[in-house]
Amino acid sequence: MTTGRDEAMRQRVLIIGLDGVTWTVLTPLMQAGKMPRLREIVERGASGILRSTIPPITPAAWTSFLTGKHPGEHGILDFERYDPLTNKLSFNSTRCLDHVRNLWQIFGRQGLRVGSVNVPMTYPPPQVNGFLVSGFETPNAECEFAYPRELRAEILSRWPDPTLRAKWKHTRLFGGRTYVQNLDYISRSFDQGAEMTTWLADRFGWDALMVVFKLTDNLQHKTWKYLDPRWTNRNPTRRMLAEKCFTNADVAVGKLLDYAAKHDAKVMIVSDHGHGSLEGKVQPNLLLERWGYLALRSGGVQQSTRLQYIWDRIRGKKKRFLRKGDIARDLAVDFSGTRACIMHAGMAGFLYLNLLGRQPCGIVEQREYESLRDELRMRFLGPECRVLDPAGTSIALFSAVHKPEELYNVSRKDQPWMPDLILIPHETLAVVRRIKGNKIIQWLPYSRTEGTHRPEGVIAVSGAGIRHVRDLHAHIVDCAPTILAMLGLPIPDDMNGRVLDEIFEQRPQVIMERRGDSRSVAIPGAPQEEIYSERDMQQITERLSNLGYLE
Repeated sequence: MTTGRDEAMRQRVLIIGLDGVTWTVLTPLMQAGKMPRLREIVERGASGILRSTIPPITPAAWTSFLTGKHPGEHGILDFERYDPLTNKLSFNSTRCLDHVRNLWQIFGRQGLRVGSVNVPMTYPPPQVNGFLVSGFETPNAECEFAYPRELRAEILSRWPDPTLRAKWKHTRLFGGRTYVQNLDYISRSFDQGAEMTTWLADRFGWDALMVVFKLTDNLQHKTWKYLDPRWTNRNPTRRMLAEKCFTNADVAVGKLLDYAAKHDAKVMIVSDHGHGSLEGKVQPNLLLERWGYLALRSGGVQQSTRLQYIWDRIRGKKKRFLRKGDIARDLAVDFSGTRACIMHAGMAGFLYLNLLGRQPCGIVEQREYESLRDELRMRFLGPECRVLDPAGTSIALFSAVHKPEELYNVSRKDQPWMPDLILIPHETLAVVRRIKGNKIIQWLPYSRTEGTHRPEGVIAVSGAGIRHVRDLHAHIVDCAPTILAMLGLPIPDDMNGRVLDEIFEQRPQVIMERRGDSRSVAIPGAPQEEIYSERDMQQITERLSNLGYLE
């Protein structure tokens, strides 16, 4: 480990995350003069499409950003993690990432100071050479959300809501006032993020500084039917208010750009994924039940489970994560007669075979494993899963069905926690794991249309030595090695990404550092230590459900 670099040779980078944003929304706003600071970056630097992870979901994508690795290697595929050995779900946290290095650790070993504010998948906050305020998955302000720990009280004295956890308040009747209050909260989060970042950076010093404006994602989830170019004239007033919220985000970005210029820092603006319309929800577990792969418990048990679920929702409680019992109680599935089941879902469906010797009630013989996976894959991609959308167009319910070891180029032997198949729905659909009613797909009317994720995110880079490029095509795993190259640091050779040479006026000298083959490191099925209390899990479940990530 070095002790830092000569001040004259010092280089800095400021990373601004705009969670979930897409050029589909940003470009018209820039052209209309409503996001002038972002336009400055695009016009003088390198910009283009940043391809997200598969699936394109927040925890997987931001972890890939920080590690330069695909989800199959860092182990974060979703907000949730299913443990086949216990048949239970838990939330992912930084305790699931002890086996993999991220940028903050690499910088710290080189003597560089780092700052991280509201980056997803940073709770509980790890030790860094600098400061860190954890992200969206932080349960509440009573938790230890900051490093150093003594920083927590000081932050709370200035910002009572440091992790921006408030959920969208549903509007009633016309709900104009509530809609405005929701957007005001989101706008305040942008100003707070910029203010907290610069205050902490001035106090601690920094070489690499990162802040994520998480609520740009929430904004699109909840206002997509007003932002979507197809429906411009449906509700111009609400569209204007949502666009103003983006303008407020641009003001916050501008403050950070000025701060970067003051410190001669390069700037990278990224989103973890893009956005589009959510127009329906598909139930693969209902398909599995109809095809004979999944058995439901008796009608009485199903009805009791359904009534309990409704009662829990009325009381504002969700019993998704059970300390006692198993997932069968939540899904009303009879695993003694079930060969395959979607155990958790959101942007994708994570299917597990009920394998003998793995799950507690496993019935699928190991010799059947590959043939059954192939059989299910063919059926989900076959004619049985083609439907007519509301416009009368024939679409496939699932655009892809992946075997994770093929998708991520890893070994199932070394990564036994992985799902057996990953179901990627049509881009306008989301996967629901719970069986509700008897329709395979539920189409949503315009009034219930929200936003959902797309793989095409954004990237914009500017600063000394950065070329003007308008058609950049990059993958989110390329960001970590590119940032290391910006700062003149060695790049671990087990990163999956590449250095984006095309953005530099002079190609940087890339030094590869041998770190061994990370694919030989087995990732545990669940964290060894329970991070979240029952109350914590309740709060996070409600937050994620509010955005449509969980039922």
